[in-house]
Amino acid sequence: MIDPRILREDPDRVRAAQAKRGLSDEVVDQALAADAERRRAILDFEGKRAEQKQLGKLIPQAQGDEKQALLAQTKTLAAEVKAAEAAQTAADEAWNAALLSLPNLASEETPEGGEDDFVVLETVGTPRDFAAEGFEPRDHIELGKLLGAIDLDRGAKVSGSRFYFLTGVGAQLEFALINLAMEQARNAGFTQVIAPALVRPRAMDGTGFLGQAADDVYKIEGDDLYLVGTSEVPMAAYHSDEILDGAALPLRYASFSPCFRKEAGSHGKDTKGIIRVHWFDKVEMFVYTTTEDSYAEHQRLLAWEKEFLDSLELAYRVIDVAAGDLGLSAIRKFDCEAWIPTQGKYRELTSTSNCTEFQTRRLDTRARYDGQVGPVATLNGTLCAMTRTIVAILETHQQADGSVRVPKALQPHLGGLEVLKPVGGLGG
Repeated sequence: MIDPRILREDPDRVRAAQAKRGLSDEVVDQALAADAERRRAILDFEGKRAEQKQLGKLIPQAQGDEKQALLAQTKTLAAEVKAAEAAQTAADEAWNAALLSLPNLASEETPEGGEDDFVVLETVGTPRDFAAEGFEPRDHIELGKLLGAIDLDRGAKVSGSRFYFLTGVGAQLEFALINLAMEQARNAGFTQVIAPALVRPRAMDGTGFLGQAADDVYKIEGDDLYLVGTSEVPMAAYHSDEILDGAALPLRYASFSPCFRKEAGSHGKDTKGIIRVHWFDKVEMFVYTTTEDSYAEHQRLLAWEKEFLDSLELAYRVIDVAAGDLGLSAIRKFDCEAWIPTQGKYRELTSTSNCTEFQTRRLDTRARYDGQVGPVATLNGTLCAMTRTIVAILETHQQADGSVRVPKALQPHLGGLEVLKPVGGLGG
């Protein structure tokens, strides 16, 4: 959640941030009203409790009718105190609900607008000109069949639409990508983690995924558990209810987990292939640091993502995502989008977000700095989302005979394999 002091002391800043996201500022007025009602309810309850305590001191000293009158007054006051306490509890709940409904305040640098209002910060590499090479590129679906790497038909048979099997070199390619990503993260000083894919509601809500993204989340019926859409969720809750050592920051984790998304709102989009699926595996970077250093850390996470894409010899661009397309928790987000030849456009492969103190306030994670307890910022960044990365590799590095050249950085993780060859020849 945002810092309540900002809402109270500078509500116009919150209104401006809402407008930048294309959201109504009505929630700001509602939150301010809830805060005022909460303060009034607290004063009313404390006033009646003080009156009740004062009355309690008078009763032992009273006699006869005076004592009976005081006892009757005590009974009436006790009911009033109980009602005031209930009113305070309700006011507290309304205030918390209003505060939780506010997204993080988009940074000044974040572009204004919606999904199509991003700003291109950098373009790296040049997309291959297949026409100049004399052949028409195949899409990843056809390549997956030729290589015996992707089985969509059996995925749909077993689990339904947007599911798949990775087989043979497809499975090997995923393991190679995991190992390459984890190797890079380890060399950069990250602690490697395998995170649970099932979490309790507090972890999901604490990261903001039961807000605007709730429709995309799978809930396990009959259990108070959710399937995560990213290991950002368990990693944000990893240090919940803890006071960290400020001198030990930043804490950097590279977490592997399967990810599950309903893909709500994506009807008709990427229904074929493995670009937009209900389940995929991912290596996610997650960092705890100071708010002051979070901005520089954001740039470092982006640099690590670019290093990984460079190692895969992909053409990509970096975009500054517009405020209206940010998640609830982020103040700024960079996406790295790889060129997908058969689609003739860039598609998101990785992203990195600075969430400042939004998640740690919800999850009660703080740090001790020189004897004082203060806030902690969190950041997340995808190092490798397997399915989309496999799509980009297959389509980018394909050759006329249906084989696929293996990027040099991946070759050691594929037993030295330099080329993925069609199974049984072209069309086999």
